[in-house]
Amino acid sequence: MEGIQIYELKRMDLRGATVIDGFPSVGLVSSIVANYLINALNLTQIGIMDSVHFPTVALVRDGQPMNPVRIYAGTKREGTDQVVVFISEFQPPPNLIKAIASTVLDWAQDARCNLLVCPEGLIVDSKEDDSEDRQVEVYGIGSTDKAMDMLKKHKVTVFEEGVITGVAGVLLNEGRKRDFDVITLLSEAHPDYPDARAAARAIEIIDGLLLHTELDAKPLYEEAERIEMQLKSIHHQADAAKKPGTEPARPSMYG
Repeated sequence: MEGIQIYELKRMDLRGATVIDGFPSVGLVSSIVANYLINALNLTQIGIMDSVHFPTVALVRDGQPMNPVRIYAGTKREGTDQVVVFISEFQPPPNLIKAIASTVLDWAQDARCNLLVCPEGLIVDSKEDDSEDRQVEVYGIGSTDKAMDMLKKHKVTVFEEGVITGVAGVLLNEGRKRDFDVITLLSEAHPDYPDARAAARAIEIIDGLLLHTELDAKPLYEEAERIEMQLKSIHHQADAAKKPGTEPARPSMYG
């Protein structure tokens, strides 16, 4: 589809950089990861992606209008990977996914970036206990032999069989077709709410695999615990309401 373009707001040398895909996914894992990286690494907005097919909205933050799809980047520092983050405020409809993925990869190749990483959510049984003891597994798949070797070197469990949809799936296929290194990290996530715990595990893998910046995922785990406590309370209330013979409590004014 024609009409999807990237506009650079600030020129930056991105040769050798790692690009992070932040288009919304299961459990909003990619969105949480993208927002966290932008804040934790103090990234600067360098561009936007725009199209006549995108939602006709403006996000306003701190009194400033912002495009729904933005690009952020950090400066080069000794001993760490330079990071570029694409972040979107909307989930692309199916008819735009291929065009968006191709545009991202075109831009990354033109900028001479080395690697593209897609943190995604992998749906788990929502009936499982939502507790702080929940262990989140992260699986990985790469578009090239080099990308697969990176995953195996860092002992990331290989995703052997299944389906990867959305922007991440198309980026894997495009990366394989173009011989460009694309890695998708699939973090087990609940599909019904923003899963900060799954995002925190993805951040830990990304940090060890690529960034080496000693990112602190503790705030995300704390957010996960807060969300999980809220869900437990809701579940308990729902279970109590389902019990036979249970009548809703009367307001105290009725004695």
